[in-house]
Amino acid sequence: MSIPSPRGEREKLITALTPKLRRHLKIRAFEHGMDIQDATEHAIKAWYTAAEVPEVATDGAKTWGTFLPEGEPDAFKAACTERGVTYVKGLAQALTLWLDAHPSPTSPLTAQPVVRVIVANQKGGVGKTFISSGIAQALAEGGRKVLIVDYDPQGHLTSELGFEDLMYEDDVETLLMHMDGTAKGDIHDLLVALDHERFGERLHLLPASDDAFMRDVALSKVSFSEAALERSLEPLENEYDVIIIDGPPSLGLNMDTALYYVRRREGELADRSGVITPVWANKASHRAFRLLKSQMEDLCKKGRVQVDYLGLVVNAYDSRRGKLVKENKDEWEKSSSPPVLAVIGDLKEGREAADGEIPLLEYAPDSEHAQAMRDLAKELAV
Repeated sequence: MSIPSPRGEREKLITALTPKLRRHLKIRAFEHGMDIQDATEHAIKAWYTAAEVPEVATDGAKTWGTFLPEGEPDAFKAACTERGVTYVKGLAQALTLWLDAHPSPTSPLTAQPVVRVIVANQKGGVGKTFISSGIAQALAEGGRKVLIVDYDPQGHLTSELGFEDLMYEDDVETLLMHMDGTAKGDIHDLLVALDHERFGERLHLLPASDDAFMRDVALSKVSFSEAALERSLEPLENEYDVIIIDGPPSLGLNMDTALYYVRRREGELADRSGVITPVWANKASHRAFRLLKSQMEDLCKKGRVQVDYLGLVVNAYDSRRGKLVKENKDEWEKSSSPPVLAVIGDLKEGREAADGEIPLLEYAPDSEHAQAMRDLAKELAV
């Protein structure tokens, strides 16, 4: 597989990485103002000439791929064969050498916009709200300032965080009014803060509103509607490290505006902002993923933009549900583009927190669910 690139023809190298090494590579590349594929290219070239290579554990490595200059994937594989190591081991050695040679600088070398992520899947019930809220909580707990936007007209996120009454207030401006240009006030007035000490006043919510079901119709009358969400949120961007969108359960203009918002902006590094998709280990999720990916590709082609797929999350997995469930999970894990970021079990804490209208990390901070959210938060180059 070869793709044209401003840097010349590039071919895909498909191998595997441990989640820990993948996270470290992504963050360190960002800190040094590099794309992941450039960092990998430099790492492999240094590995060819290294006098000594480290011993690196590769247990738990998952399918992963990146693009290298034409001919380099075959050259790398030949070098691995000559050295008597697997492709997975060779890549792990190369990236570990690169990480050792490129420690974290005191600050990123490339100025970047706010990180923007949409958790998207038009299929209902796969855990968009659970993943959106959990990642946002984990980032805020870790010291980042986070805005989470409830972009789902059903308002599950708003209600599960204890703000359902806000969706039905009269004579209050809404996100849609800021998007269609009818708002007169400041969008800051829509925000509410989660006041739990754990989040240190760093986690804010832009609630859903009951007019959101009309968003597709309203946006059809707005000039350059794809940028409507971006125009609305622009006044907030300088105040946050990360903005997370809990995506709508449908395709159409509503989804296009959110996908356009997380596109890679001019000068922004690859795989920094973009899309995370929760899925289940069943065929229906595979079909839904293909539909969403098709819409993304159509938007990118027609709008001449790039939307990065950050990864998939296999949610509510339970191997006891049978052979087909495991086979579907295994099929997801073969994906290298986008990669599977996590497989999260069908545990009770998430449901209990939602029913009690308490943030998960406040309700069950030491649970497996809470730790999964912290691990997912580490996937973002923030």
